[in-house]
Amino acid sequence: MTAAENPVASPLKERITSVDFFRGITMFLLAGEATNLFEHLLEMDSGLANFFGTQLSHHEWNGLHFWDLIQPFFMFIVGVAIPFAVANRLKKGESENWILLLALKRSFLLLFLGWALYFTSAGKLVFRFQNVLAQLSVTYLVAFLIRNKSFKFQLAFTLAILLLIDLAYRFFPVEGFNHPWVNYENLGAWFNNTIEGVDKASEWATLNFVSTTAHTVWGVLCGKLLMSSNTAQYKMKVLLIAGISGLVIGYGLDLLGITPIIKKIATSSFVFASGGWTVLALCFSYWLIDVKKLFARGAKFFIIVGMNSIFIYLFFHIGGARLISRTLDPFSKLFFSWGGELTVAVITSIMVWASMWYICYFLYKNKVFIKI
Repeated sequence: MTAAENPVASPLKERITSVDFFRGITMFLLAGEATNLFEHLLEMDSGLANFFGTQLSHHEWNGLHFWDLIQPFFMFIVGVAIPFAVANRLKKGESENWILLLALKRSFLLLFLGWALYFTSAGKLVFRFQNVLAQLSVTYLVAFLIRNKSFKFQLAFTLAILLLIDLAYRFFPVEGFNHPWVNYENLGAWFNNTIEGVDKASEWATLNFVSTTAHTVWGVLCGKLLMSSNTAQYKMKVLLIAGISGLVIGYGLDLLGITPIIKKIATSSFVFASGGWTVLALCFSYWLIDVKKLFARGAKFFIIVGMNSIFIYLFFHIGGARLISRTLDPFSKLFFSWGGELTVAVITSIMVWASMWYICYFLYKNKVFIKI
């Protein structure tokens, strides 16, 4: 079998900059959400601002906005990084058993941190998997454990879990929760209520970690492809075919009335459609940055954030963004009150966003990289 036929043959040694960029821009956008800037766009008397504000917010139920892709982006890029991380550790002489132990430790820490965010918010233990860290604790470990399986096995595995969760929603027999695509009346809602011990929990299903495992496994496959010695043209061709296929399947299931695209319960059509967009976004990033060698300075701006992605995610979730906002808001009012409350709010949000980037830059400049 030639290298062109085998996407994991002869892995490349150089770093794939677009992977770091993809991670960084995803986390940068998540930090932007924490500033409330996207909400302010919806408050403006501008059709263009409202359009961006809408796209930077989750779809209410059946449909897909750009913001619905951010969590898939994050879970996918974690998968892409797995083959690179393992290869680097093996190159350093670490054993497979030691690497497995580190993966188990990372999975546990992701779950602990994910649950800790709920605990600090609710003031009590809440066992939920809706946030990205809690879900990654599962999807990361599954993707890691099957990373050396064949392409066909990993693809078949993801298709199987998507089919099984789809059937589970359709044929769940509990009265009142047997309406698969109705909010608060489906399997996901029943599972939320059961594990949280309440009558009506979040509309975001904890069971999403099952279907979104596909995103992380697909990331592993794409990571292996990028590591291979195949030509850039071959890699982009495979990514384009995979991305377009995901879009066709996902939107096809929705438009044909088979399975609606619903992020809040991560339907199979949502996973396919969001997965398609995610793979295409990676393909574009790879073409722009690693093939054409464009956007080098711009890429570094986002890479700086991605180098401490877990830190900045935890920082703004535990109130770091609010603290900076309270500090800067008086200055915004002092210098920009002439523009009205909305102008002050927007300026403050932008300054908070810039401050969080600078924190990442400060860590990057001083070679401080907080990892788990």
